Amino acid sequence: MQRIAIVYHSAHGHTEHIASKVAEGARSFADDAAVDLLKADDVTAKPDALLAYDGIILGSPTYLGGVSGPFKSFMDATGRIWRTQGLRAKLAAGFTVSSLPAGDKQSTLTSMMVFAMQHGMLWVGNPFLPEQLQGVPNEEAVNRLGSWSGLMAQAGHASAADAFAPGDIKTARLFGQNFAQTLNRVSA
Repeated sequence: MQRIAIVYHSAHGHTEHIASKVAEGARSFADDAAVDLLKADDVTAKPDALLAYDGIILGSPTYLGGVSGPFKSFMDATGRIWRTQGLRAKLAAGFTVSSLPAGDKQSTLTSMMVFAMQHGMLWVGNPFLPEQLQGVPNEEAVNRLGSWSGLMAQAGHASAADAFAPGDIKTARLFGQNFAQTLNRVSA
């Protein structure tokens, strides 16, 4: 059985909402996979919990062009694991949410990717062509924000359940499904 951790920080519920959709997608591919949603604050206190997972998906809002403070604290708490390379060869991916279309989300994903690479992890990007190219309306299109290094979502100023375009929700599910499929292929 494959074990996937989705480690995230969410101050207002938006990133948590996307994390839950990523988890739905991962579970839809692998019924027998264990997919756990883990708050970054909880993992900061016990980073060795990550050693039990085959794949780790990272999620943070973009604050001022980078990961949130609590998410950075989680990253810093893995220093001892880094020294022993305990996460080497595990799969990793990342997603981020901001309220603006760009919002400097790319720098947040780059930070996550560098973190994973320093741990010797294998990065899984976002392989979906933007569906606008096939005539799908922008709000409904998969990968409507055009991100390849990870999942980007744009939250409007509404409750988490109502804040996202349908395309972002669809992309989150596909992103989780792709991660589980990739983990399955790499593990075979």
